[in-house]
Amino acid sequence: MAKEFMGKDFLLNNEPAIKMFEAADKMPIFDWHCHLSPKEIYENAQPADIAWLWLAGDHYKWRAMRSCGVDEKYITGDATGYEKFKAFAGIMPNLIGNPMYHWCHLELRRYFGINDILCAKTADDIWNRANAAIKAGGFTPRELIEKSNVSHLCTTDDPADSLEYHVLLAKESDFKCKVLPAFRPDKALGIDLPAWRDWLKAMEKCVGRSIDGFEALCDALNERIEFFASLGCCASDHAFAYVPYEKATAEELDCIFAKVKNGGEASVVEADKFKTALLAFLAEKYSDKGWVMELHIGPMRNNNTLMFNRIGPDAGFDSIDDREIAGKLSRFLDSLAVKEKLPKTVLFTLNPKDNYVLGAMLGNFQNSDAESKIQFGSAWWFNDNIDGMREQMKALGNLGALGKFVGMVTDSRSFLSYPRHEYFRRIMCGLLGDMVENGLYPFDEKAVCKIAEDISYNNAAKYFGI
Repeated sequence: MAKEFMGKDFLLNNEPAIKMFEAADKMPIFDWHCHLSPKEIYENAQPADIAWLWLAGDHYKWRAMRSCGVDEKYITGDATGYEKFKAFAGIMPNLIGNPMYHWCHLELRRYFGINDILCAKTADDIWNRANAAIKAGGFTPRELIEKSNVSHLCTTDDPADSLEYHVLLAKESDFKCKVLPAFRPDKALGIDLPAWRDWLKAMEKCVGRSIDGFEALCDALNERIEFFASLGCCASDHAFAYVPYEKATAEELDCIFAKVKNGGEASVVEADKFKTALLAFLAEKYSDKGWVMELHIGPMRNNNTLMFNRIGPDAGFDSIDDREIAGKLSRFLDSLAVKEKLPKTVLFTLNPKDNYVLGAMLGNFQNSDAESKIQFGSAWWFNDNIDGMREQMKALGNLGALGKFVGMVTDSRSFLSYPRHEYFRRIMCGLLGDMVENGLYPFDEKAVCKIAEDISYNNAAKYFGI
């Protein structure tokens, strides 16, 4: 007999798993990597409808709709919100096996109290009921964050950002969640990208002076690090197809800087020299501050030139790269460790072929500075599913200390995405429960529930120092 769809014990197949989830489900959420807008959190506007909440900016849903042959008009085009919602509802039955099918139904249940299955037949009824709930109130960004039991969240912020909304939010005593900036200097490092010169001009405006060389750039970034720190920043974030490692002299770095600032283009080797030196400088500053350095490794971006020209980046046309990453990553981490300047670091891979590469890399650089100082980041982006999460945790369990794992990140632009933490916690408890059920770990209820609680919240709270 088939199990009930997403029933009470969804993804929990035995008593140990159920007991662990009961403990994990009570824990708050620390969303230490997301793409929520601090401006939207501060302004706290009432959403127009479920289409705005669900479909505006969600490239996961956009990719799924394209895969089902939906015209771009109903994805990023000028169709009405109702038309876009209807188009999305119509493709839902095809998403069997896709985590989005579970995410959407979790969101309908947890925020709207709607237990019906979303499809073309139910679309109008769910549209009306969801929008009636929104109209009745309780769906502003802050209300959704508080309903989701989020204690802290870290947004993703460029060094040249004013952080004006973080300043304003810090004064809001009636909002329980702490909204912290996270330092994301990808544009500073992207000297090989066309937008780098425009970013440099924005940075010069931000610090109020000309930046005329590599050392001056480092000084400007350090000034911004101090400002971010004054607002509670505890994390930095970096995305690379691969982590570069090419040594360079100070003279070389100034020549590369001047060449690109004056309109030239950096070669691949020149760009890698610049990125290596700048990332090393930043990492040492993070170490001094006690910040966590996140390295997201492996995306291949903007694959579809036609659609990039029409829509721009972050629209659902990125995928997984397949480069070798171990050698240069090891050399980079070692160059910091030898100077005792390697910060707490979370390594994410977008390509699951590298699960064991990163899982093994952790052990090279662990020490008593922090428990599991080098972390294997949660299954990310294309791996954010049942198989991906289980495989990431199995690799970490086989190679490291799974009990010290800092757990899930939402990595989302949507205020409705927090049930993904429930999804992760169910998957995590299901995996651990299977271990206990199969005699691979003793069933001491208090001990295994503590592991579930720690992975859900406590480990990350301690690691990031919130």
